[in-house]
Amino acid sequence: MEIGRINTLHVDHIDGSGAWLGNGGGRVLLPKREVPPGTVPGTRLEVFVYKGAAGELTATLRRPRAQLGEFALLKVSKVTKVGAFLDWGIEKDLFVPFAEQPDRMQEGRRYLVRVCLDNLERLVGTARIDRCLDTEKIDLSEGEEVLLTIWEFTDLGAKVIINHLYGGLLYRDEITARLKPGDRLKGYVRRLREDRKIDVTLRKSGAVGAEEDRAVLEDVLRRRGFLPLHDQSPPEAVREILGMSKKSFKKAVGGLYKEGLIELTGEGIRYRKEKS
Repeated sequence: MEIGRINTLHVDHIDGSGAWLGNGGGRVLLPKREVPPGTVPGTRLEVFVYKGAAGELTATLRRPRAQLGEFALLKVSKVTKVGAFLDWGIEKDLFVPFAEQPDRMQEGRRYLVRVCLDNLERLVGTARIDRCLDTEKIDLSEGEEVLLTIWEFTDLGAKVIINHLYGGLLYRDEITARLKPGDRLKGYVRRLREDRKIDVTLRKSGAVGAEEDRAVLEDVLRRRGFLPLHDQSPPEAVREILGMSKKSFKKAVGGLYKEGLIELTGEGIRYRKEKS
């Protein structure tokens, strides 16, 4: 039974307090108000396990926005004399002590935090992101598909968290206006640098990536019929409409043009329903 994670447990017995769940190594209470109708001993349930206010193990069917070791952008529900409490999707708010706040949190604002265990095995949060990232044992390879969490924006682009483990950089030519801190998206390792920093990209490299860009452009053109994009269009406009860099866009246009699927005009690109 893992604290801070989703566990698949079976119902041992049911009493006035709720359903007692176990896996052979202990029991945890799913409160009566959360027990699904028709639950009987032997029923298997997927529950999130945490310690309640009195330190007792508690289960819930609700899903938190982040499990142990994961990052999420959470809203502060209240600030007290000992720290901040953040809404993370379950009944008990996530506590962030003042010592784990680089800047004092304010009620109603959102902060990127990591879910951790304190020395009493209680789930707490920390906003000291740099301390949570591994810079020594980087188990990644170039081109590998990874999960990215947007951390913060800089002049170079966006600092990201890779697989909830490492820090990385997504360059600004791939960033759209829709991206915001806390967003999770699929990406790829672009380069593992000698200074142990990691560059990432949203596009697959090589022929596979070029083919995907071509498919994206053709799909958008097929639906719209016309796009007001051309050689002189600013990179920001290309990113906003297609989610790709200007360089990738030009390669995709070249591929479709050679196949006779598009017509280039001074105002943009027109899709041809049939090859000429």
